[in-house]
Amino acid sequence: MRQPKILTTMRDYSWALLRADVMAGATVAMVALPLSLAIAIASGADPAAGLVTAIVGGFFISLLGGSRVQIGGPTGAFIVVVFGVIAHHGYDGLVLATLMAGIILLVAGFLRLGRMIAFVPEAVVHGFTIGIAIIIAVSQIADFFGLSAANLPAEFFAKIAALWAARGTVSLPALAVAVTTLTLIVALRRFAPRFPGLIVAVAAGSALVLWGGLPADTIASRFGELPSTLPVPAFPEITGARLLELFPSALIIAFLAGVESLLSAMVADRMIGTSHRSNAELIAQGSGNIASSLFGGLPVTGAIARTATNIRAGGKTPIAGIVHALVILLVMLVAAPLAGHLAMPALAALLMITAWNMSEPSKWRGFASLPGRDRLLLLVTLVLTVAVDLTVAIGVGVALGMVFKFRDRKIEPEEWEAPER
Repeated sequence: MRQPKILTTMRDYSWALLRADVMAGATVAMVALPLSLAIAIASGADPAAGLVTAIVGGFFISLLGGSRVQIGGPTGAFIVVVFGVIAHHGYDGLVLATLMAGIILLVAGFLRLGRMIAFVPEAVVHGFTIGIAIIIAVSQIADFFGLSAANLPAEFFAKIAALWAARGTVSLPALAVAVTTLTLIVALRRFAPRFPGLIVAVAAGSALVLWGGLPADTIASRFGELPSTLPVPAFPEITGARLLELFPSALIIAFLAGVESLLSAMVADRMIGTSHRSNAELIAQGSGNIASSLFGGLPVTGAIARTATNIRAGGKTPIAGIVHALVILLVMLVAAPLAGHLAMPALAALLMITAWNMSEPSKWRGFASLPGRDRLLLLVTLVLTVAVDLTVAIGVGVALGMVFKFRDRKIEPEEWEAPER
């Protein structure tokens, strides 16, 4: 079924549900705000692009999606891809690739391909997710420690070497801000899990810089003031050569958006005891990415951590996700200068926590007991993600997984052919 969940939930909507959704939406917006800024910065984009993505993409994912409680926005899984696309094709290339990915997702939804996620080996998903987490963590070392390491290389091992060469430039004030923020995030998550601890922790770390006069970068000092309005929507420049050049990137963006959003929807199903509509979710992801690209935003997908926060905060219907987008828009309209004071070491601490959570440490022991071929799939995908390229990692991982599956079934080559009519 491709009908958005919002149509179903509106049939018996009530004031009590509205109050619950408004409170949950406002809460998750306070979590999404610093994450959206940090993810955009780590992706090599302007921080405002993160806000635009959360507002525009998040709105359409909730409005058209197949989950009752899905929250859409920019996520850490895209950092590696987005950074690479911007580095090789410029920001206008990323916008066009995101638009193309949105169209691919729309087609996938209309063709009812939502259940195709079952064909992606779980070990591959774990492998590239851990690989991305490692890359994110390494990318934040400079800001976390306040290193004087400008223009770090994009290649992983070269970046490690450059960071090591700059080890003598550690800034103790920046490190103190990062450690304070990280400690607060962990403590608030442990002792007040329903509280929007991310924004409180990042704000507290940033206050140390602002009021203590500490020598640490902020969003405004590094990137300038955040805009207080949404940009005017516009189509990117489209040529045949550009479409061919960016098609592989668009496929990867569409793949990641589809996999992460459907995984997030399945996690939400387990938490609230319902079932999502996978094809409606793909259509919503396609619409959200098209809309985000037209406003100059980043790729958007369902965010597992923000969706879980929405559920824990009492969100019941897609209205909570719409409220989340509108609250971030309100912050952009009236408090953009204030958000510009957020400190870079505090945001680095936030992304370090995000990377740790992405790696799912609770599952590490279980990985050791996986069958040998699954461990091989996980390790190959992880290593290729870190050392080579996410596109290569996913392609090799999925292909290797298919080989293993065919070998298990002992499928003869003749069986692969379509039956005669």
